[in-house]
Amino acid sequence: MLRVALDLDGSLEPFRETMVDLAAALAEEGSCELVRFRSWSPPVGVDVRLPMRWWWRRWWRAGRGWPLDRRLRADVVHVAGRTVPPTGATPLVVSVEDLRPLRGERSSSPRVDLLRRAVARGATVVTSTIVARAEVARILGVELDRVAVVAPPVPAPATVAAGAAPSTLLVNVAGGLDRYLGVAEGLQAVARARGLGVVVLTSAAGAQRLQVAGAPVVTRHRRDAAVALRSARVLVHLADGARFPSLPLAALAGGIPVVTFAAPVTRELLAGAATLVESPEALVAASAAALDDPAVRAIARAAGPVRAADFHPARAAAAYAELYARVVRDWTT
Repeated sequence: MLRVALDLDGSLEPFRETMVDLAAALAEEGSCELVRFRSWSPPVGVDVRLPMRWWWRRWWRAGRGWPLDRRLRADVVHVAGRTVPPTGATPLVVSVEDLRPLRGERSSSPRVDLLRRAVARGATVVTSTIVARAEVARILGVELDRVAVVAPPVPAPATVAAGAAPSTLLVNVAGGLDRYLGVAEGLQAVARARGLGVVVLTSAAGAQRLQVAGAPVVTRHRRDAAVALRSARVLVHLADGARFPSLPLAALAGGIPVVTFAAPVTRELLAGAATLVESPEALVAASAAALDDPAVRAIARAAGPVRAADFHPARAAAAYAELYARVVRDWTT
């Protein structure tokens, strides 16, 4: 049985602590022996405490310093956060959870240089979608076989309480704030006409910008997304494609209709289960249809859970276990 060291610091999507979910899924799957650790935050829920972590993490953020495998004694090490600590004789898997630091003029950023050094030392980079794999390989200037694709686990959300009616039009804004401002008035009119509230999930900076713009909506941080889904009648997903869309998949798992713009990532993961549109006007109209049209809601209830099942934690755990075995088998420094 492979001994896998998993850094709990790192989230593939801000909806949940994905590395914690992955650790739980791997433990349930039972094909790996886990060694949980934290490279950055206080060592909560870990199996191994790293000595002098507070000192070494500034070096690990540059891919240098004390090799992790001197302490962890694992067959493979998997990290997904802001640090990419070096290893000596142990294979390293690095999840790229956010493409924004790699894009545009940042192609020579410290993050890109850090990932290039890790790959040069033999690390395997992991992305969550086929679209992201091609983008990361191009930015890093490496062959596609150095970048793997494994989707993170997407746990099913808690459903609305028995007897309670969904009361909100939920909007998830992940790097798509300008797009939201372009459709905000239309979405508010749609919700108001049906007696629903509009709740916008965004970052602290996004909430502040909406407050400055005078947008009459309730904002909540994305860490509250699982709770917000319980009262959602429809989810409108507005994102830049930099992260894995865990929240729309969690909504589909609960049979909640999802409306979003058509893009390479949404076509890859959500087509056939969510409503994909091409324009702001179509987004507003599709949101109204998802609230009113029984056929649209029936499709979400039928196709949503089927699509979300592809990303069930058990499937994610099995896929990662297979990746770890392959990385160990093919490891060369």
